[in-house]
Amino acid sequence: MADLKPTGTRWMPDTLIIVMVLAFMAWAATYVITPGRFAVMEGNPARLVPGSFEAAPGPIPAPLFGTEGVVGFSNLLFEGLVTGSRTGATIGLMGFLLVLGGVFGMVTATGAIDRALARLLATRGASDGLIVILFIVFSAAGAIFGMSEEAIAITLILAPALVRAGYDSLTALSACFVATQVGFATSWMNPFSLIIAQAIAGLPALSGLEFRLVMFTIFTAIGAFITFLYARWVRKNPGRSLSSQTDMQFRTVESSFDAQVGTAKRGDGLVLLLLLATVIWVGWGVMARGYFLPEIAAQFMAMGLAVGLVAWAFKLVPDGTNGLAHAFRDGAAQLLPAVLVVGFAKGILLLAGGESPETFSLFNSLLNSAATFTAALPQWLTAWGMLVVQSVINFFITSGSGQAAVTMPLMAPLADLSGVTRQTAVLAFQLGGGLTDLIVPTSASLMGCLAAARVEFGLWLRFIWKPMVGAYALASAFVITAHAIGFS
Repeated sequence: MADLKPTGTRWMPDTLIIVMVLAFMAWAATYVITPGRFAVMEGNPARLVPGSFEAAPGPIPAPLFGTEGVVGFSNLLFEGLVTGSRTGATIGLMGFLLVLGGVFGMVTATGAIDRALARLLATRGASDGLIVILFIVFSAAGAIFGMSEEAIAITLILAPALVRAGYDSLTALSACFVATQVGFATSWMNPFSLIIAQAIAGLPALSGLEFRLVMFTIFTAIGAFITFLYARWVRKNPGRSLSSQTDMQFRTVESSFDAQVGTAKRGDGLVLLLLLATVIWVGWGVMARGYFLPEIAAQFMAMGLAVGLVAWAFKLVPDGTNGLAHAFRDGAAQLLPAVLVVGFAKGILLLAGGESPETFSLFNSLLNSAATFTAALPQWLTAWGMLVVQSVINFFITSGSGQAAVTMPLMAPLADLSGVTRQTAVLAFQLGGGLTDLIVPTSASLMGCLAAARVEFGLWLRFIWKPMVGAYALASAFVITAHAIGFS
């Protein structure tokens, strides 16, 4: 019988049950769908050759038991976990998540963040205003330097602190993760997706800036306002939150700080200063030096060691060094569910043939069918069709740069043939890919943030589906408007 757990007033399947169902569907699809592949032009990034799609002679069924590197249904989790490199999914991401969880387990155990936020959130008006400020800041971070996985670290801080301040973990996810994805999707300068897509489409970098700035402003303002209303609604009665049961873990967890959490302790300032300095250091590393998972993990680990010394010197954690070790271990354990889901998601992609355009896979067949579908639409609807296609493809390729490299070589010439400007095709790419990261279980940043906030994927879908419908409707309006005005 499926392992179900109560979430709010309804029963929802565990996240692992959901991904297992998706895995079974992908396995069954290999028996009925013919995979395909594309020719690829050399370059960085490599680009597909339009019109080069080649279908296999027939379906290539995945076995039940995979052996000698062949991915089957029974070994998809193992193969998913051991696939990749130190810079990506899943090996690099797994290490990144565990290091981050351990480090912020120590930071949380000091109680410095809780005491500081308790003082900031002392008055109702000030605290609600802080939620708005957080949303705007993180949306800008998503737009400017493509903040994504970095939101996991912030959620580890915000979720317990905001819950103990009278909000819920969903408020923390909205103010941080949702904001980063809104900024990512509406960016005017994101170097990791927008600029790459424009380069592949043969457009000048940062072209169309004015239209995108307006779009970013509208999306961010609406998102901040909705988050503000929700935060205020929850604070009046936290018990009606969908996450009220799981949030009890944050409310009842033993911590090293006094019951009067607003009373500062010696050493709090140093912990907060180290945290601020690390955030600035990471921001500089990402923007100026191109740091990614290995370097960012090292930066946070350095912060964790420094925070540990401060906590030991000022006795901020009970049991001294043993208390810090326990906090690190427990913090890493909290993110283990996210590691498993990431492994499952990667295994599902491998089961379906992977995401390489040069090898036979179900994804390549889907991509070719999606391009055919878009080309068959009426001209006025073609741009919107591109938005839909990019949204579907984002389930398989959640990397902005990877999705740009795979899809734009097809979408750019398709735009020329259908009367849609290439700039509008790029707009459909960034909105479709960025917004659907809010709901696809293959998104490492989403699953990491949910694990940090201790929110089940099923519960998250119940919370986010209405805002997602609204965001998608607004995105559709912008794409159709762009087509109508000849956005270039």
